[in-house]
Amino acid sequence: MRSPIAQAVRLAFGTASALGLARFAYGLLLPAMREDLGWSLAQAGALSAANGFGYLLGALLTPLAVRRAGDAAAFRWSILLTAAALAATAATGSYPVLLALRAAAGLTGAVVFITGGVIAARLAARVASGAPLTLYFAGTGLGIALSGAVVPALGGHWRTAWLVLGAAGAAAAAVSWSAAPAGAAPPSAAAGRARVRPLWRVAVAYLLFATGYITYITFLSAYLADRHASVAQVTLIWTVLGLAVVAAPVLWSGPLTTWPGGRALAVLLALLGGGAALALVSPALPVVLASALVYGATFMCVPAAVTALIRGRTEPGDWTATLAAFTMLFALGQTAGPWLAGVLADRTSTDATLAWTAALCTAAALVAAAVRPPPGPASLLPVPAGRTAPEQGEHQ
Repeated sequence: MRSPIAQAVRLAFGTASALGLARFAYGLLLPAMREDLGWSLAQAGALSAANGFGYLLGALLTPLAVRRAGDAAAFRWSILLTAAALAATAATGSYPVLLALRAAAGLTGAVVFITGGVIAARLAARVASGAPLTLYFAGTGLGIALSGAVVPALGGHWRTAWLVLGAAGAAAAAVSWSAAPAGAAPPSAAAGRARVRPLWRVAVAYLLFATGYITYITFLSAYLADRHASVAQVTLIWTVLGLAVVAAPVLWSGPLTTWPGGRALAVLLALLGGGAALALVSPALPVVLASALVYGATFMCVPAAVTALIRGRTEPGDWTATLAAFTMLFALGQTAGPWLAGVLADRTSTDATLAWTAALCTAAALVAAAVRPPPGPASLLPVPAGRTAPEQGEHQ
């Protein structure tokens, strides 16, 4: 499997582990852990916030890791450490230790996410298509679908579930190992400069998205538990959500590379906000399934849209540093979001967590709609191999 598309498919197992398993599967485990360990919703949200804080640290450390070891080595070792952190979570019920382990999984997951995204961006440039990027981000759905199919069946046995997730993370590392070939991107003296100012509207929209989207998937199972959803219903909803993430590239590969300015990003965010609000209309299974379907078909394409905007407006040498800077913004949002929404839900109900997602993602859509195309002939189409991306200056 040497083609860029096949390489992107294997690379997608990186996001399956770093995000699908290490970040989002916690939402499935939250009700059992909360009941067994006696947590409030704020405490449960803080565990997700710890993962986001680790993600922030990982974003800060990624440029250093790339300078020292290169993209490929940083990706490979981080995905192994992610699997280890997942398995280790089964070993304790101590809240401080669990916070540390969730932070560790977030840290290594950030390194996987950023370095894998850079490798996928190079593949996209090679084939002049957005498909490698959307395939890479869609890998998250594999992890969500797997956890959705397995974790609910384990009932309250959350320790066993973490061991299963750790084993799945190790398998994902094995599959994606060769997708980050050693020597393809050797260590360099610098990881480029972060170009955030020319993309400030994108950055604001991304921060709002990060603060909002995470509460839906963190508290969805708690929302369903409050409404006495059966194991079969929870399994179906999460599996549909995960499969929608996998299918999303079919819908969004074209718009991500052809729609001008922030149109694709704005549409994704608007649909995401609407999908989250849909679950508040009725707890009936068809309505919640539709909500999960819309959410799954959009939320992981938002990072892909942001990455495409970065790739189209910065030099290739600045991709790693700029992606790291945006991931730091992303981490700040998803660190604060779950805890704040949890505090609000403790004072109201779990409905507040879904309303939080709907409101912030809708606000993000309005900001993204103001993102203009770059001047001149430049577009969001990937740069063909052997050519240098045009300088975009300080526009936007």
